[in-house]
Amino acid sequence: MSKSRADQMVERLRAMQIAAPDIEASAVVSVDGLIMASALPAEVEEDRVSAMSAAMLSLGERIASELRRGGLEQVYIKGDNGFIVLTAVGEEAVLTVLARQEAKLGLIFLEMRRAAEDLRKLVG
Repeated sequence: MSKSRADQMVERLRAMQIAAPDIEASAVVSVDGLIMASALPAEVEEDRVSAMSAAMLSLGERIASELRRGGLEQVYIKGDNGFIVLTAVGEEAVLTVLARQEAKLGLIFLEMRRAAEDLRKLVG
């Protein structure tokens, strides 16, 4: 029996988290704010992550466009307790990652880029 696209996306998220252990949680969210797949801890609300991710992606795209910075590559937020990084997955989704404060961001960005390429094939 073949796996559903959602199951394949969850597997890819988990593989990304294994490759970059400082990633604490991740999700693929549609541009309209619905969770497509997630590897989130139980205490993190999927609905909250999905709505905020879609809103941040939309706002980031508008800022990049209005200020003539070209196409949006990622939205990066640094807080006292870590990072939130969002990157587009094609035209229809966003990959959201929550990373620890001590995370090596170069590795996080690399693994997110690789995952986004794979996820783009599953989202389409």
